[in-house]
Amino acid sequence: MRPHESGPTLKDVAELAGVSTKTASRVLNEHPKVADDTRAAVQAAMLELHYVPDPAARSLRAGRDRTIGVVVDSIADVFFATLVAQVESVLDAHGYRCLIASSNRDPKRELETVHSLAQRRCAGIILSPTDRDCLAEARIGDLPLVFVDRVGATSNSQSVVADDHGLTRLATRHLLEHGHTRIALLSDTPAVATTGRRHEGYRAAMREAGIRVDERLIRADCLESPDVLPALVELLALAEPPTALISTNTRLSLGLLPALHQFRRTDIALISFGDFPMAESLSPAVTIIDHSPRAIGTTAATAMLDRLQPDRPDPVTPVIYVPADLVQRGSGELRPQPRSPLRDTQPTAS
Repeated sequence: MRPHESGPTLKDVAELAGVSTKTASRVLNEHPKVADDTRAAVQAAMLELHYVPDPAARSLRAGRDRTIGVVVDSIADVFFATLVAQVESVLDAHGYRCLIASSNRDPKRELETVHSLAQRRCAGIILSPTDRDCLAEARIGDLPLVFVDRVGATSNSQSVVADDHGLTRLATRHLLEHGHTRIALLSDTPAVATTGRRHEGYRAAMREAGIRVDERLIRADCLESPDVLPALVELLALAEPPTALISTNTRLSLGLLPALHQFRRTDIALISFGDFPMAESLSPAVTIIDHSPRAIGTTAATAMLDRLQPDRPDPVTPVIYVPADLVQRGSGELRPQPRSPLRDTQPTAS
């Protein structure tokens, strides 16, 4: 057998391995229903002939490329940046590349991005949706779809999430058990599904403890890190300021910690939803809900790889919950330290 001048073809590989071209193709495309000895023979033939698959040709034959579209709120967000990096690492190890885009929480931009990825013949899409029904009008056919960090309602999809309600309820109960009743909640808008469930978990824990929620302690207007400082100033100026704080995302925690240190208010108990660099090294170290973007990213990428297997049935687990827990480090275990309202709203120079 003489390989073609342009290089060995899949037909050459099949002839050397003693199998049909179709079987060689199934091995190349990682089809699970190929006998181990047949797979080994084809792989050995590929090595002997120095056969290199043509990605473009494979894409045309399969109808899809070995590329996964990944769409999140913003890759500038530390949580999503870490999640995307983990997704990319897992998929790369299985021969897939990622096309990454930010939706900026704009439903129109999100839908246009999803359509663009589908037109590029991506093998699947991993998406942090702006809302549950964000793809109700999407034209993506049977493209494998995995929602991440928020539940999506598209049929034949899977969602990889944390138990936002239960975990925030856990954080609130933890502070209550340490003597706090004036517990403030800092978040972005509850219109975002994850944030809304965290608000519900906070309210549920307060209700179970028989404590009326003071709406002035709920700040749902902190969209970005710089929004935290003015919110904290107003909280500390209350006649009864909070003795404890829950930050509902890492982005806000990164703004909250410097503000607390500027005001010399590290006596306020703090729980952060999500870990971040240096959190364990501060004094006191920051108690966290271990809402790991790496764990979520790994689970989402693995779910996508499962969806890409030929002849795989519809997902039997529409929602996959990634385990998380509260990690005690010191800040969330502080007891209440009542102080007078903040009169001078200028932070202390660091």
